[in-house]
Amino acid sequence: MRWLVGWSSVAASFRTGSYGAGGAYGTGSDGTGPYGTGSDGTGRYGSAGAVGEPDEGRTVHPVGAQLLWGDPDPLWAVGDWRPDEIRTVSVGTDTRLAVLGCCAATDEELKVGLFAARGGALRHLSAWPGSYTAVAQVARRITVVGDLAGARPVFYTPWAGGTAYGTAALPLADLIEAQLDIGHLAALLACPDVPEALGDSTPYAGVRRIPPGHALVLREGSREITGYEPFASLAVAAPQLPPAAAVDGVRDALVGAVRARLTAPRHAPETLPPDPGPVPGMGPAERRAARGGPAPGIGADLSGGPASATLALLAAGLPGVPGTVLGHGTGAGERLLAVTFNDLTVPGRRTELERAGAIAANPRLHHVVVTGGEESLPYADLEGPLTDEPGPSLVAAPRHRRRLLSGSADHFTGSGARQVLDAHPARLADLLMDRQRRHLLRPATALAKAGGPSANSLFVPLTVYRAARRLARTPYRTGIESAADALREPRFDDATSPLSISLAALSWTRPGPAARWLTGEALADVSVRLMASATRPAPSQRPGEARASAALARYASDHRILEQAAEVRSQRLHAPFLDNQVVRACRALPESLRVQPGARADILRTVLSASGVRDLPAGWGAPSHASSAAASRAGLRQSADPLVSLFDAPLLADAGLIEARTVRKAVRAAAAGEPVPLDGLADLISTELWLRRLLARRGTCWTGTAAPRQRAVAGGVTPPRRPTLRS
Repeated sequence: MRWLVGWSSVAASFRTGSYGAGGAYGTGSDGTGPYGTGSDGTGRYGSAGAVGEPDEGRTVHPVGAQLLWGDPDPLWAVGDWRPDEIRTVSVGTDTRLAVLGCCAATDEELKVGLFAARGGALRHLSAWPGSYTAVAQVARRITVVGDLAGARPVFYTPWAGGTAYGTAALPLADLIEAQLDIGHLAALLACPDVPEALGDSTPYAGVRRIPPGHALVLREGSREITGYEPFASLAVAAPQLPPAAAVDGVRDALVGAVRARLTAPRHAPETLPPDPGPVPGMGPAERRAARGGPAPGIGADLSGGPASATLALLAAGLPGVPGTVLGHGTGAGERLLAVTFNDLTVPGRRTELERAGAIAANPRLHHVVVTGGEESLPYADLEGPLTDEPGPSLVAAPRHRRRLLSGSADHFTGSGARQVLDAHPARLADLLMDRQRRHLLRPATALAKAGGPSANSLFVPLTVYRAARRLARTPYRTGIESAADALREPRFDDATSPLSISLAALSWTRPGPAARWLTGEALADVSVRLMASATRPAPSQRPGEARASAALARYASDHRILEQAAEVRSQRLHAPFLDNQVVRACRALPESLRVQPGARADILRTVLSASGVRDLPAGWGAPSHASSAAASRAGLRQSADPLVSLFDAPLLADAGLIEARTVRKAVRAAAAGEPVPLDGLADLISTELWLRRLLARRGTCWTGTAAPRQRAVAGGVTPPRRPTLRS
């Protein structure tokens, strides 16, 4: 796990006064005060005493940190960062920029971005190819820029009269010794795709997050959150690019994202245990994976789907290595390592595997097939590392790690392509708001065909049109209030067919699949949060655009948790579809193009064709018939007994969020094959696992010469105090 952390302190002339419980702070012996730094660059904070009393040189700093700059507002990088992943440029003594991650900008471009940020143009810091976090300091003003998708979030918390910030929430929670925010966990389970319910909260009380597409601006301890991305008005639609120009923009952004990784320095894994030699039935790749390390160089997933195949073919076809055919140029013979996961427990994947094999016949690719049996099913392994936040991917992280162990030190994944390219059903309402009714016919007809023989193809388009028109005419506040009322009187309908799922998604908000198992008190608390958000100003986004952005943020957050849970040492996962420039290019696609059936495959086919890749296998872009639900249900059936035991005395019940008996009954029903929302069970199980790992941890993320500090959630799980008639 890699993160950065820093803080912004108040001015030295205002550093007299008390903070915290029984604490006071003043000016240190070096004249820096509570956040000042000495020659070692560590922050100082005072102990209990009189107002203005000099501190005793007590220091606090992250464990295993690398100081990027200090005095008076320090910044650290923590974790196994590569040398080329940390870049700093400075102009003068008080103007500097730190970029952490994969960034293709040159030093000169970084300086130009720093000059632009000094003048207030923050968007320049987010416009370089790659995935990174930028921190700019101009005098005492610090700007931390988050990304558009939410895969690289920024958190902050008030601390000692100033503001501490970081790219992980748990270190900040340790810093302030935070307790659990039960209301956030309830909202995360009840409405995971509703930003109005989640707000800016995190699982830790007192730690906040900035929304995607925003930046945190700190001025001597005070904080401001500002957006750097323009939005179109609700009354007037933004001018749309022609379809051909928009697809060209997606191609340029994807090629730039892939090239940013290819031009970065190559990395090999750290020293592994010695190879024991030939083993019957195991090749070099399998023996290396068994020793726990990735292969050197560049690799990619090759699942047979269009997203992963596009990245693999782009990475192998761009000039340079990998993808150099044997005997041609320098570095000849280094091919892209393409990894395909073959789940032996889920039938119906033969077509996808054949398609992946046909793509891997490219001489620039080296194909490796990783097989998995019952031991790789979801829920088969409930052990794992502690992640920053809970996420449904925790139940399948060992399954993904099995595939990634056979990958490369830099591994491409197609994660996020569906969220940035496909159309959310609510975008049909945006088409009606733009008076483009004719573009609703093809998606409505496709939904009628996907609904099966029971769906009447004559009435389905009319039903979809009515639902889209109702959403287009529903004000934002009315939609939020309706969702809050629905939580107070919960009536959950199981949406199983594509038609019913799309119709349910044609709303401003809707409860998540786990809401049906929450207690009435928890649902009431989430309803209160929704009602409070309805009184705030409405967002400057149309309903479809807002719902699509929320779904992307939810997916990007879970992808971040998956990276932490399935992390392989010395390996970097790259998701170019979640890069800022790729997200921007995909948002520029016209709605009329995006909502058409098969739009994602057509767009990626055009991207490859324009890049010189035209020989694609038959069935390219066909929807997968092997659903992940089959693997989830098989995993529930195999691990039913351990999962039922997990909820014998669950921490979620101690928090007042669920009734253990109800969840145990749902697990048994899902294992028996009854129609139970599997996504909702994954949310509950992953949250329970995360809580147990959080309470089982020892130590803290901070050290120093100060008194021993408590870790976050040291008091365990306690139910929230709700007002009663007596109180």
